[in-house]
Amino acid sequence: MSEEEKYTFAGTEIDVTWDGRLCIHIAECGHAKGELFVGGRQPWCLPDLVSPQEVIDVVQRCPSGALTYETREQTSKEQPARENTVAVCYNGPYFVRGELGIEDSPGDMEGVAYRVALCRCGKSKNKPFCDNSHEVTGFRDYGAVGEKGEELTSRGGKLNIKPLENGPLLLSGNITIKNGSGREAWQGTEVALCRCGASDNKPFCDGSHVAAGFNSKE
Repeated sequence: MSEEEKYTFAGTEIDVTWDGRLCIHIAECGHAKGELFVGGRQPWCLPDLVSPQEVIDVVQRCPSGALTYETREQTSKEQPARENTVAVCYNGPYFVRGELGIEDSPGDMEGVAYRVALCRCGKSKNKPFCDNSHEVTGFRDYGAVGEKGEELTSRGGKLNIKPLENGPLLLSGNITIKNGSGREAWQGTEVALCRCGASDNKPFCDGSHVAAGFNSKE
């Protein structure tokens, strides 16, 4: 399958859809125990070999939103995580979970309403989404977070994400940022996150995108 494709694996009770535009091959699906996903098998995904609940569990592990599911009787629909979190990945992207609204994201990318991997190295050809360019370019940032923000009274609700043209990711809503080791490091309701890779205060924007000549269209 091409990485530009979107393909649905049909089951009797539940279907699984894979979106190659979002997949960055974290392989949570392939490493899951059981027969749902087996590398090298054709087809790679067979929803009828496991229970619908197992399908849901494995699909929701996907951090990029590339995998989604739909029950045939529409008896179950994915629900957003109870809290909005941004995980600053060691030398990698932002993994965001919650009730997400990403401005100008394609309407047929259903998974990014709940889970998404957003570029923070500045080199993705699929901005604002990660495409693993950080590996090729040798991006280095271990995910330290030095600021604490402010304590939240609520952790859920809508999290709006606006990729500013030639600038940072502007997030508004209840936000918990986790550092590269998983520590809950920052909380707040509005933050500008670096996506050019040049900030000296990562993960926060410090305006370095201007001097770096960051172009969000490239």
